[in-house]
Amino acid sequence: MKKPLSVKFAALMLAMLAAGSVQANDALKKMKETGTITMGVRESSGAMSYTLGANVYAGFHHDVCQRVLADIQKQLGVKKLDIKYQSVTPQNRIPLVQNGTVDIECGTTTNSAARQKDVAFAPTLYVEEVRVAVKTSTGFNSIAQLANKTVSATTGTTSVQLLRKHERANKADIKALMGKDNSEAFLLLESGRADANIADGQILATLISMSKNSSSYRLLDEVLSIEPIAIMLNKNDVGFKKAVDDSIKAMAASGEIAKLYDKWFMQPIPPNNTKVGLPPNALTKAAWANPSDKPLEDYLPN
Repeated sequence: MKKPLSVKFAALMLAMLAAGSVQANDALKKMKETGTITMGVRESSGAMSYTLGANVYAGFHHDVCQRVLADIQKQLGVKKLDIKYQSVTPQNRIPLVQNGTVDIECGTTTNSAARQKDVAFAPTLYVEEVRVAVKTSTGFNSIAQLANKTVSATTGTTSVQLLRKHERANKADIKALMGKDNSEAFLLLESGRADANIADGQILATLISMSKNSSSYRLLDEVLSIEPIAIMLNKNDVGFKKAVDDSIKAMAASGEIAKLYDKWFMQPIPPNNTKVGLPPNALTKAAWANPSDKPLEDYLPN
């Protein structure tokens, strides 16, 4: 029995769309044929990824991605690679990777099981501790003291979820004040509109180091969560992920990752030539020793 023309046409269209999707997500082919690649970067994600202005970006993950792309470029035999930068936010970073606008996102994205349904992640090179920053003058020493206080966070980050979870668990009435990015969220603390700022520890440490008076702030000792921060890729681009993974594993084995970490977290960094001063924690060192793309849930205690 012959299929109706409309059914044949629908099947043909679906096949074409599927083929187009695969082609659109083939970053290796894009690099080889056009000599271009698009890197997703953050404007103010601490020493991991930030801007120095005028489309100039810097940071640990930025440098890692630069080296990974240079490695892949060499393997492909591409004479010149034009890296185009696309600034992303917590709100749009996943959609931009999904639709192929961004080929490789080099910011501060937490690798979670929920996100792995939509995107892929390269091996983790930084295991983050979510912390809380306060002004030293307040005398706050614990998160419990923030009951009935205002805490700032960045819209679209896992920190917001942690804040809500902590609030429910401790029956604390905490007012959340949202910033569109990490700098704005920290500014809410600086200006006195918020009593504390919750974010990735390295972001808070970097913002404190770059503030007008770094001694005016401190991080509370309590850790709200342990989160693997990883480079994000398109879920359908298996070939590109393997190339990125292989390059990162080689960099970890050679010690280059440790050198880049020291450069961005232990040495003075631009624009103010101040030190973040965060030595790699045990989980980060373990991630370098055995690189993997396991999600947040695998780091949680049973």
